[in-house]
Amino acid sequence: MPKKSIAVVAFLSACATIASAQPHAFITNQLDNSVSVIDADRQQVIDTIKVAGKPAGVAVNPAKKQVYISTPEGGGFAVMDGESFKVQTTVKVGGASLGIAVDKAGEQVFVADWYENSVAVFDTKNFEKISLITVGKSPSGMTVSPDNKWLYVANRVDDSISQIDLKKLAIRNTTKVGAHPFGIVVDSKGKRLYSANVESNDVTVLDTRRMKRVATVKVGARPYAVALAMNDSLLFVTNQDDSSVSAIDTATLKTVAVIEVGDKPEGISTHPNGQFVYVANWFDNNVSVIDAKTLQVVNTINTGEGSRAFGEFISP
Repeated sequence: MPKKSIAVVAFLSACATIASAQPHAFITNQLDNSVSVIDADRQQVIDTIKVAGKPAGVAVNPAKKQVYISTPEGGGFAVMDGESFKVQTTVKVGGASLGIAVDKAGEQVFVADWYENSVAVFDTKNFEKISLITVGKSPSGMTVSPDNKWLYVANRVDDSISQIDLKKLAIRNTTKVGAHPFGIVVDSKGKRLYSANVESNDVTVLDTRRMKRVATVKVGARPYAVALAMNDSLLFVTNQDDSSVSAIDTATLKTVAVIEVGDKPEGISTHPNGQFVYVANWFDNNVSVIDAKTLQVVNTINTGEGSRAFGEFISP
């Protein structure tokens, strides 16, 4: 092959690698039975994929280049290719799957069953169920610690958070928080966990080492989900009934801004650069993009009907 042709091929290959590495936001549109894929750098929808079963939860597996979409009315989850955006397979769990998460190694996916009060564990090679862990009532939000040792589960009706040992696949501790915890997030050092408590209109801050309460921070009406930004210095909380997002300084645990977004904000996740925070607005069928530096909405992206995106929905 001529040198010029080799150079062209190398250039195109490099461009393809760069393109595939771009972060994407996967927004579940529950009432449309679809998922909108947003190029998170250009802040625009680039594809819409049909996913049956009222898709709700999202978990991104960068190690396997896959995205897992929970389908509450489908009784399981869909497996999507993270590059082609094609649904590869569907997996049955039973009951009503909502919260979904993946471990840091990309080897296990966890699915919370709202009605069965359990978390099912599947391998990501053949999607065979390897364990079923009984937790509290109505498990919803889940997140994995940065060191891949712990899975945290919000038990909504029990007003508690369960800490699961990922080696033993067994509960180590369960701690009471506010009323009806739903979305949760753990910081990048694995030291603090934040829980959005829907019925008590607050956020519980836990010390993960002892699973003890550090503080309770009041926010807006019916907080749904949480995300960290700016190197964990800011916590963002979606307030469903206020159509707003609370921004909390994690050093002082004081609210520094209340940002108006779309109607009924639910899912929230942060761009890998730590600056742009994406908020799925259920009633407005769109996504608000917040600049965490200025604490202002800088873009609104139209998606589909009933945008929910519950979970960590942006690829790294």
